[in-house]
Amino acid sequence: MARRPPRRTKPRNKRRGRKKVSPIVIGKVEYVDYKDTELLKKFISDRAKIKGRSINGNNARQQRDVGRAVKVAREMALIPFTNRVTTQRRERRSDERDERDERSDGPPSRPATPPPAGLTEDDGVVDEIGVIAEGGLSEEMTLEDAGESNDGAAVDDGAAVDDGAAVDDG
Repeated sequence: MARRPPRRTKPRNKRRGRKKVSPIVIGKVEYVDYKDTELLKKFISDRAKIKGRSINGNNARQQRDVGRAVKVAREMALIPFTNRVTTQRRERRSDERDERDERSDGPPSRPATPPPAGLTEDDGVVDEIGVIAEGGLSEEMTLEDAGESNDGAAVDDGAAVDDGAAVDDG
């Protein structure tokens, strides 16, 4: 097998950026207190998230103390859990709205699903609420019998169709 060519790397003679100094070190704070909201707000983003160590310049111990203090301060309602950031919505141009109005001049839109099919004589008896009785009408059962089996309530004459025959009330 042939040897791979060596990878080219960036020259290492450039200086690295300076490590950011923590506000805890600048203020010579010995104990991060949850009641010191001005200090804690330096470690929180505009959306109320705790900033990371690389952004704050904290070491692991300082970041742990800050995290605990922020959580306690949130529980005590000294600092908010979240900040709502409002952004300016872009303004709608009137010509966009005019284009939509022009499209609505065409034929009316059709519904996505077809309407439910109408009842046929094989579907059964419809009661007062509009529910279809499960068994439907049997051969020997008439509309009057269906009305009596419905807890004594009379069935409306127009509620069911009986093979096109007229119903005699008398």
